[in-house]
Amino acid sequence: MKQSMTLIPTLREIPSDAEVKSHQLLLRAGFIRQNASGVYSYLPLAQIVLRKIEAIVREEMNEAGAVELLMPALQQAEFWQESGRWYTYGPELMRLKDRHDRDFALGATHEEVITSLVRDEVKSYKRLPLTLYQIQTKFRDEKRPRFGLLRGREFIMKDAYSFHSNPESLDDVYNKMYQAYSNVFSRCQLDFRAVIADSGAMGGKDTHEFMVLSDVGEDTIAYSDSSDFAANIEMAPVVAKYEKSSEAELPLEKVETINQKTIEDVSNFLSVSPAKCIKSLLFKLDEKYVLVLVRGDHEVNDIKLKNILDASSVELASPEEAHSVLACTIGSIGPIGISNVEIIADIAVESIVNGVCGANEEHFHYTNVNPNRDFQVTKFVDLRFIQEGDPSPDGKGTIVFAKGIEVGHVFKLGTRYSEAMNASYLDENGRTKPMLMGCYGIGVSRTLAAVAEQFNDENGLVWPVNLAPFDVHLIAVNMKDEAQAQLSEELYSHLKQSRFDVLFDERQERPGVKFADSDLIGLPLRITVGKKASEGIVEVKVRKTGEVYEVQKADLLTMVTDLVKSL
Repeated sequence: MKQSMTLIPTLREIPSDAEVKSHQLLLRAGFIRQNASGVYSYLPLAQIVLRKIEAIVREEMNEAGAVELLMPALQQAEFWQESGRWYTYGPELMRLKDRHDRDFALGATHEEVITSLVRDEVKSYKRLPLTLYQIQTKFRDEKRPRFGLLRGREFIMKDAYSFHSNPESLDDVYNKMYQAYSNVFSRCQLDFRAVIADSGAMGGKDTHEFMVLSDVGEDTIAYSDSSDFAANIEMAPVVAKYEKSSEAELPLEKVETINQKTIEDVSNFLSVSPAKCIKSLLFKLDEKYVLVLVRGDHEVNDIKLKNILDASSVELASPEEAHSVLACTIGSIGPIGISNVEIIADIAVESIVNGVCGANEEHFHYTNVNPNRDFQVTKFVDLRFIQEGDPSPDGKGTIVFAKGIEVGHVFKLGTRYSEAMNASYLDENGRTKPMLMGCYGIGVSRTLAAVAEQFNDENGLVWPVNLAPFDVHLIAVNMKDEAQAQLSEELYSHLKQSRFDVLFDERQERPGVKFADSDLIGLPLRITVGKKASEGIVEVKVRKTGEVYEVQKADLLTMVTDLVKSL
């Protein structure tokens, strides 16, 4: 491709609204342009990379036994009403009406559409298992689109759905998809972790997220420093053991703590460790209030709380709700004397001896508080967020944290959608049963951004060779020089004939502009035809390492072939 004939609008300055490297560089290198908040055009270079990522995804999906189809982005509301998500998905679902006042949604995901399709076409166990996938644009009305392609309102996604007659079949396909995803992200040369995750609004129980490690990631990954254990911080179980102090239990005492409201305030005021304080928080789970206790140096994990109590929603009670339910302010809540709401506590709380808690009266706390003596709880369970330095749940090493960008997610949905939408089959005995389902998504456009986030330097992008828009950036320093123009055209023709993808910069621009653009775009190899063109000598530069070679025309194809293979 001749550079003068395509659209690569590079920028010298960093756009003011671009916060992260991938966003900055994809804009500056002319890969994308913003049309609206969270909505982007993919320019020619980005389109080539997207197609290469999609090709990898298709190869791995097909190898895993999935079959491609394409479903509508415009979805009728009736399907979402059948599943119940029309009412629960939230404002992220883009809803609209047609001219007949019928409700539709722009597809945020396709569980409902695929379930309706398969229930109408598959009636027997003999047609199962079946795995179908598509690559399509999705729409979610993000409250705060940010970080360019990493969190947008319109994005490209691969979504796959599997249907089964038994759990063993679902497990088999889930494992194949897990491996396929690992292959996809490995082939994209990403540094990633597959982590245990929460299924959220998708439903289902067993699920893993594929996280690309990055300081700009919005999710925190807890992983072992000595094994392959990794989990989203919300899902990492805590296996720490707590030794109960042998000190004698002292009489309960109520003390004045004027204006001491936070754990830090109280622990400093009373000269006790935060680990001896009991943090008491009132939560509303669906329509039920629950008092949750954790140690003062720990934080309540609301995802664990939701899962333990099998709730659909969980939120902290407001100050008004706390006053109505417990007749006290939020800063003074404690478990002593509470009888009208259920109390559950993290395991660590049971080991506290002579601790501190709120007295349900403003400006007062209790000291010498001892669980099971001074108050009762329904159960002690793992309710807190894991922390760095905690033992790894698999018993190997300790936990460290990293930030991650979610690029893929695999779910075991079970019968969440098939039961709600009556997607059933006849088994071997002629009995009607709901299909078991799995769901598997890859953010294709987000993967593009994740690669850009990990592969760059101070001068621009540095594409892995298998994802680069072109293999070679051929630069003619001065096309008005006859020797340079002739040699450049000759090399351009030979490289293309040898099956290399070449971007040929034959523009009438200053050499400095061409070299700066080349570094920004970040193709694996740069071939510069300059002052030694009359001698048949060109310069070859490896973008990744900065290595530079002077090469005779006759040796160029061999060198380029060898270098591309080595990258």
